Amino acid sequence: MKINLPDKLYYSIGEVALAFGVNTSLLRYWEKEFPILNPKKNKKGTRYFTPEDIKNLKIIYHLVKEKGYTLDGARIALVTNDKIEESVNIIERLEFVKSELNKLKNSLIVNIIERLEFVKSELNKLKNSLIDKEQA
Repeated sequence: MKINLPDKLYYSIGEVALAFGVNTSLLRYWEKEFPILNPKKNKKGTRYFTPEDIKNLKIIYHLVKEKGYTLDGARIALVTNDKIEESVNIIERLEFVKSELNKLKNSLIVNIIERLEFVKSELNKLKNSLIDKEQA
């Protein structure tokens, strides 16, 4: 789960929902269900999530959406498993490495195809040259 958010002090609920691919209503619901989520609110009640909230949302998202935990199970895991944050960070880094390896693989495939097309072209030239010599 790669979350693309710029480095800022505060994020609107819309920005966060878009980054996580969820509805704003789900974020509001999770805010009620998970005490570790505590976005700042202005006088109008507009929510602003901090980088700490984003970190906690990543963990909640991982548990609920990726691992299939119930909300109760996720709440328990957050309280009892002190290595959850580390696990989510490791998964995030591994996903990045996987993405980079896929880019490298695709680049190599393109390079190999280009070289094979060149070799094919050269072989065709050589074949035509041999045919021309035989006919002469």
